[in-house]
Amino acid sequence: MTYATFTPGKPFSQLSHPREVIRQFTPNWFAATMGTGILSAVLTQLPVQVPGLFQLAEALWMLNIVMFVTFALLYIARWVMFFEQARRVFGHSTVSMFFGTIPMGMATIINGLFTFGLPRWGDGVLPLAEALWWLDVAMSLACGALIPFMMFTRQEHRIDQMTAVWLLPVVAAEVAAVSGALLAPHLASSHSQFSVLITSYVLWALSVPVAFSILTILLLRMALHKLPHESMASSSWLALGPISTGAYGLIVLGADSPAIFAANGLPGVGEIAAGLGLLAGIILWGVGVWWLLMATLITARYLRNGMPFNLGWWGFTFPIGVFALTTLKLGALLHLGFFSAFGTLLVAGLAALWLVIMRRTVIGAYRGELFVSPCIAGVKP
Repeated sequence: MTYATFTPGKPFSQLSHPREVIRQFTPNWFAATMGTGILSAVLTQLPVQVPGLFQLAEALWMLNIVMFVTFALLYIARWVMFFEQARRVFGHSTVSMFFGTIPMGMATIINGLFTFGLPRWGDGVLPLAEALWWLDVAMSLACGALIPFMMFTRQEHRIDQMTAVWLLPVVAAEVAAVSGALLAPHLASSHSQFSVLITSYVLWALSVPVAFSILTILLLRMALHKLPHESMASSSWLALGPISTGAYGLIVLGADSPAIFAANGLPGVGEIAAGLGLLAGIILWGVGVWWLLMATLITARYLRNGMPFNLGWWGFTFPIGVFALTTLKLGALLHLGFFSAFGTLLVAGLAALWLVIMRRTVIGAYRGELFVSPCIAGVKP
């Protein structure tokens, strides 16, 4: 594997015109906000207090906001300036899947409002968090329904070309469910808490079973047709995402269920939800261990032949991060040192990986090498 070296020169030197940054901009870039957001989240959950770590996590969260807003403006500009080319994304069998990264990236920002926004700005951030969450829910549902519908009606797919990127549109709903679980206890009205909690359970159900059906097909595809092309090497980690998010979602949804269900006339139901959430979370975490081992072995296989860098490398970060988050949560709840130690090790690995990928992303963006839209390949400006 080769590492990028930086030689100062003219920005966007690999592009025919700086305007190509906009014309070639794709939703893939939002995967960087997912990776940055999950790193900021896990740094606050470590079992040991490290001076300055919370401030570092908050700085990453603020960087994530800047990245998300910048990417959103660039992508909106593409639709305004190059509408006919931008709309081709819906017919592309891979790039269209990355629409799911937009609501998932937004979810990491919403979650940060509870961790960083409340201590800094107080309860005034809660109406903003609630409004953004409902927007995130709408976007997640749109991705989870419309992208598969386009797969069925206008895109060309083959089982031998399938990768785990099929998961991205449907996983957005369960990520929104986690954000809803974090939002619910902060709402003043018990009815609002109940509405958000139930909606979050429905979002979880809209995502996780569908994701597992895709994983089943993915297992068959890899057994029959072996590994995808090395340009899609990081996709082997994407399977870990819905499993870990599903586990974490059930745990955090169950955490405040007893109080919320009781306040809405359903005492006892919340205790069941909490118990089942913890047990199911442990079971799904175990499934995640299998995928973690498999993804590690697959990546080691790719590394022997070299892995070309592309924006897909951000696919390493969020799955590892949410698996680390679930591991640390189980360590805190079960008081088992193994989970805490393993979770800390995962966070350290994630931080190192984020530094490598962010460095190469910045260099590639500066040169213009990463601004390539496959859905308009060969189309002249």
